[in-house]
Amino acid sequence: MAKTWNRLGLWAGLIMPALLIFAPESRGSEKLIWLLRDLAPLTVFDGPKKGQGMIDQLMPVLIASMPNYQHVILRVNKARAIQMLKDQPLACDPTLLWSAARANSITYSTPIIGLHSNVLAIRRENQPLLEPFIHDQTLDLLAMLKARTVKLGVIAQRSYGEWIDEQVSHGPQEQLFTHYGSDPLGSLLQMQSAGRVQAVLGYWPEIQSKASQVGLPKDALIFYPVKGAPLYQLIFIGCSDTAQGREAIHAINTVLANLGDNALNSSTAQWFAPGQAGEYPEPGPVVADPPTEH
Repeated sequence: MAKTWNRLGLWAGLIMPALLIFAPESRGSEKLIWLLRDLAPLTVFDGPKKGQGMIDQLMPVLIASMPNYQHVILRVNKARAIQMLKDQPLACDPTLLWSAARANSITYSTPIIGLHSNVLAIRRENQPLLEPFIHDQTLDLLAMLKARTVKLGVIAQRSYGEWIDEQVSHGPQEQLFTHYGSDPLGSLLQMQSAGRVQAVLGYWPEIQSKASQVGLPKDALIFYPVKGAPLYQLIFIGCSDTAQGREAIHAINTVLANLGDNALNSSTAQWFAPGQAGEYPEPGPVVADPPTEH
């Protein structure tokens, strides 16, 4: 499996202050808006690993390699990012999963990297709630939702991968709490501690990083992969599906193709979950064809 990865993971206008990036700006250069949020292991805004995410490391390379653009970084939540990708002539998000539902409004790069799929996290003391739905150490997410015994916290407009998204969409919607805020996962983890939701979804490193930020002990949570979900998910850069966005994707793909095999190695090992290091895909641009549906 690892050998296939041998080359290069509030709704109403809530935007944190923009950071103009120091790429040389030429007269008449087009503005390219990069849409980011705190999403370990890809981007890390706070804590001891601040700036050490995989995309944190990639962004300066992309910006330096695309001097014809005026690069602007906006920190926005996922819901706002998805809306801006639809509304703006040239906006890009470097942390996206591909989904058929969004392929008509977003144009995607070649894959950047592969991550272990999103998992479900529950507080250790609430683990017995999941026992009826755990088979071979994986969680039957749809069965859990249909049983109506566990409230699941999710982030607005976020894709957790097509399989997980489908399970969530087919479950009773009253079992979901959808968060639109500026720090949705942090808020959901606090709600979990207060008993308002019992489970949350996310990448293992993302949840662990955010749990540390909100003061949870390292062993407070238990994680389960979702039954039926692929072991790995591909991360893409997605841009507005406009002439400007498609041109930017062409430039981005050229940069990705020219990156060395070890471009992201230094930032990857630190994000392994226990027991994953031996099976984690090798970092680097992924040798895979982009989705053919778009």
